[in-house]
Amino acid sequence: MNEQASGRWSADESGGDDCRVARLILVRHGESEWNAEGRIQGQGGTGLSARGEAQAVEVAEHLAVTYPDPHLVVSSDQERVVQTSQPYLSRTGRTAEFDKRLREIDSGVWTGLLTTEVAERYPDQIAAVRRGEDIARGGGENFAAMRSRVAEALHDLARLARTHVGPGETMTAIVFTHGGPIRVAVADALGLPPNGHRLLDPPRNCSVTILNADVGNLDDETGRFRLEGYNSTGFIVTPSGKTSYDAVGERR
Repeated sequence: MNEQASGRWSADESGGDDCRVARLILVRHGESEWNAEGRIQGQGGTGLSARGEAQAVEVAEHLAVTYPDPHLVVSSDQERVVQTSQPYLSRTGRTAEFDKRLREIDSGVWTGLLTTEVAERYPDQIAAVRRGEDIARGGGENFAAMRSRVAEALHDLARLARTHVGPGETMTAIVFTHGGPIRVAVADALGLPPNGHRLLDPPRNCSVTILNADVGNLDDETGRFRLEGYNSTGFIVTPSGKTSYDAVGERR
């Protein structure tokens, strides 16, 4: 494909001929029991619901066909994500490395509550969120902190391309994680300002988002991630309703 046909020009590229490409396939977990109940999960929560288990099988089939032999599989260590990864790992015979930096936002004392209960018990905090303030959710973590740790985790992962592929080649990594980390990772890739993740619809259960980055030979030669695709669910035949409640209070 020539430069014009691809929609990208060589002058736009951050890497040279000796660069590698890190392709990260970000997968949100399937519907959990707390998703179905409308509870805020944060870094707590339950395993998958029956619908979520079906979604995990469906995304596993898609990933196994599209990415049958990735160089790496990385996962949040939270139960709902670990369970989502299992059908893919079983089908491909792969194992996943856990990275706690890929966890959902820490929702503090909001964790386990219905959104209506949070609004009733913590009206001042919800009012601050609606004003656009990035407060520590329930005294736990704010989105800026999550964005920083997720960016660090994904850039560390991208740098591993140097050890897995040669110049001009692409390293593929499957990353099982949560809606919050995916949203802030995409906001970071697009260069959106703090709170810019609020411009993005929350990823749906078992959706796939793809980020690419050029990786040079030195530690400081890793380019900004580029967004290839966001929130893809065309392969999911067991959809959920609204299943992201960790962004409670945001005006959409």
